Amino acid sequence: MPSGGAEIAAPSGAAPLISVGQISFCIAYLWSISLYIYSLLLHRAWIQSSLPKAHLSDADIESKTHELQETALLVNGDSKAASHLSKQKGALQEFCSTPLVGCILLDQHAIREAREILCHIIEFGTILVWFYMCDRTNLFWQSEKFYSRDLFLFLFVCLTIAALGCSLQPVRTPLLLNRPQTEEWKGWMQVLFLLYHYFEAREFYNAIRIFIAGYVWMTGFGNFSYYYRTGDFSIGRFCQMMWRLNFLVIFCCIVLQNSYMLYYICPMHTIFTVFVYACLGIAPHLNKSPLWMWTKITLCFVAIYVLWDMKSVFYAIWTPFDWFVGYTDPRKGKQDRLHEWYFRSGLDRYVWIWGMICAYIHPHCVKLLNMVEEMPKMKQLTVRAVILGVTGLLFSIYYTHIYTLPKLEYNKVHPYTSWIPLTLWAVVRNLTPKFRTWSMRLYGWLGCITLETYLCQFHIWLHSDLPNGQPKYLLSLLPGYPMLNFALVTGCKWC
Repeated sequence: MPSGGAEIAAPSGAAPLISVGQISFCIAYLWSISLYIYSLLLHRAWIQSSLPKAHLSDADIESKTHELQETALLVNGDSKAASHLSKQKGALQEFCSTPLVGCILLDQHAIREAREILCHIIEFGTILVWFYMCDRTNLFWQSEKFYSRDLFLFLFVCLTIAALGCSLQPVRTPLLLNRPQTEEWKGWMQVLFLLYHYFEAREFYNAIRIFIAGYVWMTGFGNFSYYYRTGDFSIGRFCQMMWRLNFLVIFCCIVLQNSYMLYYICPMHTIFTVFVYACLGIAPHLNKSPLWMWTKITLCFVAIYVLWDMKSVFYAIWTPFDWFVGYTDPRKGKQDRLHEWYFRSGLDRYVWIWGMICAYIHPHCVKLLNMVEEMPKMKQLTVRAVILGVTGLLFSIYYTHIYTLPKLEYNKVHPYTSWIPLTLWAVVRNLTPKFRTWSMRLYGWLGCITLETYLCQFHIWLHSDLPNGQPKYLLSLLPGYPMLNFALVTGCKWC
């Protein structure tokens, strides 16, 4: 069992100046707490005034709440006349009637009705306060990272056994690359990604690069599947995606005074999501034509080649946005602020297009699978054995000549080869109906919150002692007990 790194105190240098964003956050957080308490008092007074004059217990109040709310909904919120009037309101009037504006204007009815929203705002603010306490104060210790291959693999194997034993579930329709399967895929990759950062498992660097490419591949695959199938290119849907990808990270940047590029996964997924949207959203009526669809995909390859492989073009385009995607590691000297963005985004600049291609040919692959499954039993086994053999041979060649390359050499070929192991895994994982039918729900659940766990690890699992600093240390709540500390901070992280 590893002894863990030496415990070191957090630096006690002068505290950084409080930013305008941090002051704004504190005001909004305290304002939300005050309004929430006030909303509870208003709600209690409303319930009491709506019931017969009698001695009321908390149980009485709670039992009558839903009945009164349903009555209020029927009277005020669900009538056809109210709906008709709402449609006639102007945009400004509708905005002014929202609960948030009502709370700002101290409208008692709005405050009372917004108590659940205020509760969620407080929960979110408390999480950010906890981030700040763990990562920007001297309230807790920090320790050096330590690595043990045995421990690293042991933790992953144990979790996988638990997932197999307790959360293995069938899906209704064993579709190729069905959603529970891709969520499971994201989940186990995320576990290894987080363990890689916690233990600084440098020997798995190339594998982690493939995992990140896998996430980007799913960005292309998932978004293409949605837009191509539904034709929904509405601004609302697009904004919803941007909100999902950037809501938490923006608040982390504000509260912790970090650059957007410190959390490079977020800008990378954002830009490739925009590219998929642009590819299908421009002249969407052409998407149903195979010729035009392949033309669009080809143009995507050409555009990426020009924007990334011609470095001068990349810098010419992104230099005006240095304030947004620029990054400087405070532990290093003078740096090229766009290097981090160029390097991170460039590693996976092509694999999202391969994700789109896989989504486009998905129906044809389904037909091939169905053809195999309609064959006689022995012929099925023969075909699957041949597919498995070819897949194994290709992986062996890839592993020997590409995967085992040293870090810097591997980075050079990764943008052009990361699609190979991803495709081989997809083939093996979907080779039989049973493989497609079953998935580990534990990993599927983790796959649904990969963005949140990625961001949380920076501040309540790992530790950085200064704004914009890479998390070089571990958060230590139990100094001297590395494994107990791992269990404790992991429990806090997932809770």
